[in-house]
Amino acid sequence: MKMVMAVIKPFKLDDVREALTSLGVEGLTVTEVKGFGRQKGQTEIYRGAEYSVNFLPKVKVEVAIPDKLCKPVIEAIQSAANTGRIGDGKIFVYELTSALRIRTGEEGNDAL
Repeated sequence: MKMVMAVIKPFKLDDVREALTSLGVEGLTVTEVKGFGRQKGQTEIYRGAEYSVNFLPKVKVEVAIPDKLCKPVIEAIQSAANTGRIGDGKIFVYELTSALRIRTGEEGNDAL
């Protein structure tokens, strides 16, 4: 099993969700986060004053999947989240050693 975590631009969330749903992914977790990478934040003007925003709003999407879906899920997220501009985000893949569905007690791939 794998845990795929992607940090993406917030307005791409619906596209990513639809892409994952079309692959048969049945659930995901979404968290609103802030951060920066190569874009180093940005400068904005508010009421005539210029100020620096060091952390930009992003969305973190986490999905637990069987090993066989790893490559298609990564490709789907990359395709759906891509704008071709700096700040599109990152995808991380972790080895998932255990999963347990609390309600039924199912374990492993059955719990996903």
